[in-house]
Parts: sequence; structure tokens; C-alpha cells
Amino acid sequence: MKITGQIEALLFVAGDEGISLDELSFLIDEPTAKIFDSLEELKQRYLANDDIAIHILEVGNHFILTTKREYADIIKNYAQSPLSNTLSQAALETLSIVAYKQPITRLKIDEIRGVQSAGSVQKLSARQLIEEKGRVDGPGRPILYGTTNYFMNYFGLETIEDLPSIAEMEAEIDREIPSDLFFANFKEEMIGPESQEPTEENG
Repeated sequence: MKITGQIEALLFVAGDEGISLDELSFLIDEPTAKIFDSLEELKQRYLANDDIAIHILEVGNHFILTTKREYADIIKNYAQSPLSNTLSQAALETLSIVAYKQPITRLKIDEIRGVQSAGSVQKLSARQLIEEKGRVDGPGRPILYGTTNYFMNYFGLETIEDLPSIAEMEAEIDREIPSDLFFANFKEEMIGPESQEPTEENG
């Protein structure tokens, strides 16, 4: 596999948290100098090709795969389009996690959902349902997400305490998606495995 391809894959998976040169070097098992040269090669390839909508942004000591500035309007149109007004299951899962666990990083959201959530986070941000609430004081300073005032109005909430209980949410999801793995993980994150209601098997 080419180094540039491996870098591109890792940048995509890392999403808006980005990934450092040292992390790329460790994961690809190549010297940092070689990784940096490959990053520059990939960056120049993106810049030189008008048919490619992405580029590499360096923030601090982290590299992030993002869209070129000239595509901002079309991305905004997509997020606000009536055809995309209904939140997908992935977006609803992501929004639920942010609402109950805020402030929270995207990597933690990924961990709870068990899948990559960068697209859902971007769409929810574009629709002004979630926003940056700060950054973690640590390596890479990942973004902490929380809900917005628009989110409160959108769902008719006066305070965040007006969110439905875990039991109510579980009943709603169980009606729509039996044996939902996401909710099992989410519930365990929220109230802990020892606090869950007993079943007929465990009394």
C-alpha cells in the first residue's frame, strides 16, 4: 500500500479531531520525515486538482482532512435542503449522545455508537443543532460538542433537564428498532451496567 493512501485513510477516519505526525508515523511504521513528505505530496495533489473537493488542514500539530473553502456554499445548501430535513438514524443517535453526554468529543461519540460519526457531527453542526463548547486540554485539543439554543427550540425544551428519561427513550427506540445495539451501548454509558433494570434471568 502506498503511504499517501494510508495517510488519506487515517485522515478520513480521524475526522475533525485530526491526527498528529507522530501518530501517523507510528501507525504506518515509517519515519516522521517520510510521513511529512507524503503529507505534502498529498496536499499538493489536492490543491493542484480542481476536481478534488478536499484538502489537508494543519491545526497545531494535527492534520485534518476537510473540504476546500469554495465548496462551503454547496455544503451549506445540502445541510439546509428540505430533502435532508429529516434526521437520519445515524444523526439521531449522534444527537442523542451529544444531548445526554455533553460536552463530548467526536471520538467518544464514535466509541459509544461503534461506528464513525464525522458525517453526522458535521450535518448536525451545519443545521445548528450542536456546536463547539470548548476543547479538551490534552493532545490535539479535540473539540467538545454540546447542544445549541436552536436545539432547545427545535425540540420544545426549556432546559436540558426536560429531555425524556432513559426509560422513555428506550421504549421509543425498542418500538422502532428491536434489539438495537446502539441503545444498549448508550444506556450502559449513561447509567452503567450495574444500574440497569433486572431481567427475568438475573432476577
